[in-house]
Amino acid sequence: MRIYRNRILEIIKGFLLFVAFLFVVIQPVGRATARVSLEYHVKAAFLYNFTKFVKWPEKAFANATSPIKICILGDSPFGPSLDAIKNKTAGGRKLVIFEAKSVDDVEDCHVLFISSSSEKEFFDSIERFREKSVFTVGDKQGLARKGCVINFIVVNNKVRFEINTKSAERANLKISSQLLKIARIVNDE
Repeated sequence: MRIYRNRILEIIKGFLLFVAFLFVVIQPVGRATARVSLEYHVKAAFLYNFTKFVKWPEKAFANATSPIKICILGDSPFGPSLDAIKNKTAGGRKLVIFEAKSVDDVEDCHVLFISSSSEKEFFDSIERFREKSVFTVGDKQGLARKGCVINFIVVNNKVRFEINTKSAERANLKISSQLLKIARIVNDE
């Protein structure tokens, strides 16, 4: 089991390093812009990898071949970073990306990234999502404690994440122990 976990971590690290390398080689941009863009390339890679380590209940999908729908609520900070994960698969399901302008557009999403521009709107209506099988992802300090399943944090200039296991349980999501081992576990406020 330990060898399997170490191999998974090696694969994740390798993928993230590859994405970072491609970004540095392909896009010569200013230093500050590169840092922000690199951060969102890494976060896009994490979104993809999260889909491999989360199990949704069957009722979350219309049928056995329905795609995993990754939604970005509000202004997307990812730029072209999400292009790398379009049409990839996880658990035998194709991934599709959808940019939503309001919470009314995200009813059938499986992964929901809440951008800072829509954070207030999301948390004003969070009760709509508490019992649904939506894997919510934030990227501002404290969002996991407010109810997001996962929240990105930056520690020592590295993208890390925290997981609210209670939010995952309420959403009937099963998160792999391998993912839990590399996360900071937090509770509701």
